[in-house]
Amino acid sequence: MTFLLESIFNGMSIGAVLLLAALGLAIVFGIMGVINLAHGELMMLGAYTTFVVQNAFRALGDSWFDWYLLVAVPLAFALAAGVGVMLERSVIRYLYGRPLETLLATWGVSLILQQLVRSISWQMTLQIALFCLLFFGGMWLLKGRTIAQRWHAWVTPVLLVLSLGIGITTGLAVGRAAGLAVTKPWFGAQGVDVTAPSWLRAGVNLLGVQFPFVRLFIIALTAVCLVAIYLFLLRSQWGLRIRAVTQNRSMSACLGIPTQTVDALTFALGSGLAGIAGCAISLLGSVSPNTGQNYIVDAFMVVVVGGVGKIVGSIVAALGIGFVNYVIGSGLFTRFLAPGTGLYDFFEFFASTSMARVMVFILIITFLQIRPAGLFPQKGRTVDA
Repeated sequence: MTFLLESIFNGMSIGAVLLLAALGLAIVFGIMGVINLAHGELMMLGAYTTFVVQNAFRALGDSWFDWYLLVAVPLAFALAAGVGVMLERSVIRYLYGRPLETLLATWGVSLILQQLVRSISWQMTLQIALFCLLFFGGMWLLKGRTIAQRWHAWVTPVLLVLSLGIGITTGLAVGRAAGLAVTKPWFGAQGVDVTAPSWLRAGVNLLGVQFPFVRLFIIALTAVCLVAIYLFLLRSQWGLRIRAVTQNRSMSACLGIPTQTVDALTFALGSGLAGIAGCAISLLGSVSPNTGQNYIVDAFMVVVVGGVGKIVGSIVAALGIGFVNYVIGSGLFTRFLAPGTGLYDFFEFFASTSMARVMVFILIITFLQIRPAGLFPQKGRTVDA
């Protein structure tokens, strides 16, 4: 009973982390058909948001520190959603229906975000803010003007070069005047640690099995996100519009649904869920610019195995992969086999975290040979959408 309870809880724990990481991807990839390789970096931004909020609450005093998660979770969602909207407006919008180009573009964005987190400082923040103010403000001022229409091919490149030059030069000048404090990176390439609140540092013991409160919190957070997604997609007007655009974009546009707004909202929702996932995984280990890369492959596996566009499939796939991963990696099978036998040696070889992932990959590849469309394949109109 103890082994069974321990296996179920640890499988659910791993599955909850995978599901939370894959929920946003299930919406963006499953519903919109966009291969977003920057999804892991959106999780990373959510994790760093948690780190910054933690430090801010620590500065306020110990009495405030235990409540920083109540602020970190919505802020991580808002920041990741905002970055997702900017990504959709500036890059993804022009690449719908071209998955390979989307894959390459979002891969480039992921590299940019990683390097941005490594190098971001007050100086760079000033440079970026000045560039955005000059370039986008200039484009807004010139919108509809005769000179912009007549010299359209030259206005944008010239404004871009001038904005870059002024922003970079001003930032360098401020950096030289202010010294190291302005140019020093905020985070750097090294990992940073997020300390769990005191009410998450303990656990409860049941039938000889320890249930850490951190893991229980992540499971509860995943359940809340699932309920919120269900209510939004199936019980709200915008959820109805999202489902309508997914099934028939042209007819939805003819009926007056703002398809571009729906695209931005859907991408914001998926990106915001990635930020919440980053907030959760920051409680499990150190946060670094490469944090998202540790989860992106597993998140895609969950979406593909569950069935593209199927939230229920993602739930089943995440829990199944988490359970199998724990059972194989913990060497649970070896407890019921006689040492020296072929099966014992086989499961003993895969009884580690890294080798268990290899076995899970093999099982997933085998499964997809039998059911290429996943556990819950699309049916009806959604196949052609």
